[in-house]
Amino acid sequence: MTVTIVGAQLGDEGKGALVDRWGEEADTVVRYQGGDNAGHTVVEGGEEYKLSLVPSGCVRGKTGVLGNGCVVNPRTLFDEIETLREKGLDPDVRVAKRAHVIMPYHRVFDDMEEADKEDTDMKVGTTGRGIGPTYEDKAGRRGVRIGDLLDTEVLRKRLEYTVPQKRAIAEDVYGVDTGVEFDVDELVAEYANYGQRLRENGMLVEAGDYLHDQHESGGNLLFEGAQGTSIDIDHGNYPNVTSSNPTAGGAAVGSGVGPGVVGSGEIVGIVKAYLSRVGEGPLPTEMEADEAELADEIREKGGEFGTVTGRPRRIGWLDVPMLRHAARRSSFTGLAVNHVDVLAGLEELKVCHSYELDGETRTTVPATTEEWARCEPNYRAFETWAEQDWSAVAEEGYEALPAACRDYLEYLEGELDAPVYAVGVGPDRDQTVERQNPWE
Repeated sequence: MTVTIVGAQLGDEGKGALVDRWGEEADTVVRYQGGDNAGHTVVEGGEEYKLSLVPSGCVRGKTGVLGNGCVVNPRTLFDEIETLREKGLDPDVRVAKRAHVIMPYHRVFDDMEEADKEDTDMKVGTTGRGIGPTYEDKAGRRGVRIGDLLDTEVLRKRLEYTVPQKRAIAEDVYGVDTGVEFDVDELVAEYANYGQRLRENGMLVEAGDYLHDQHESGGNLLFEGAQGTSIDIDHGNYPNVTSSNPTAGGAAVGSGVGPGVVGSGEIVGIVKAYLSRVGEGPLPTEMEADEAELADEIREKGGEFGTVTGRPRRIGWLDVPMLRHAARRSSFTGLAVNHVDVLAGLEELKVCHSYELDGETRTTVPATTEEWARCEPNYRAFETWAEQDWSAVAEEGYEALPAACRDYLEYLEGELDAPVYAVGVGPDRDQTVERQNPWE
């Protein structure tokens, strides 16, 4: 069986907690897109694990696969594995030979391009990890793949073609003094060594075949998306998007399994009970001006700071047009709604049910970012709920949730045509109200 976890908003929905919880019954956890720009935080027994590249299932002792749709920084990968070992874990990570490699010059280009966009509306607010430039080289057929690291002659040939172009652009267009990041000999030596380490540690796989064999032999596959639907390169608010496809279709393309395998399983949309975002772009329900104090309260209570960057996230009310858009792009079979505890004790609670755009009511997100920026939210008010002993609520089950909270959740079920499988009431693994296990 397969379960695919998809972010229904702008990332930071708490996907890692659900991957960790439902990963117990998985045999393999697969990251199918993104790189070390994505962060999942998993809390177990009070111990916090911040993961930027290693699949979240490592906390459960599961085999993790970085699929061909990922971009991989070997430096980050080995550093993160070592950090997890220091915490007492023994992560088993496999890397697709077809995945692309983030090279040092990609990070230089990321910083240059963001600086160049600083005073324009094209600024994305990237993490500076080189993700976009790596996907750009992938699409331009000048990238370096993990499999290329195993053959020094192939690696050198790839770099001798690409690096002079990169150096010329950096120096002649951006006026940057280039250094070791553009030295072919240095890059070949360092990255051939990474290839050797990957081979010696038995980490390399042809992901499609590996996962096919796992599935055919009865293994459970859990597909883990990074970021969220509204920053999907095709379906998000372009150009303020990531460079890959977090939506469910990306699970097939980015792992090498057939779409029928993904589509025959469960696809669970992860929703934060309010809205947050790191980075630039429209946010129609953003709390600003007179709601700034409330936004600060939610930010602090919800720990709304980027896992990778530490940047404070922007805060908004729940945006249902955004969720309808996500549900239709990925065919959600179920929902998990996190952070309902963060909304406890508020004096008011609002949800954006629809937009007004140029005199018309819209129930989903418009195609262009410029149109989305002009959308005015139509709000519905909901009853608030008081603080609870959330651990006791998680132990007792769904009916122990405050009635107003259940009304809020059941409104979402009706609007998205998908049942709520789980409700997150705290950061720890055990602070989840589970109504339906997607494996059953």
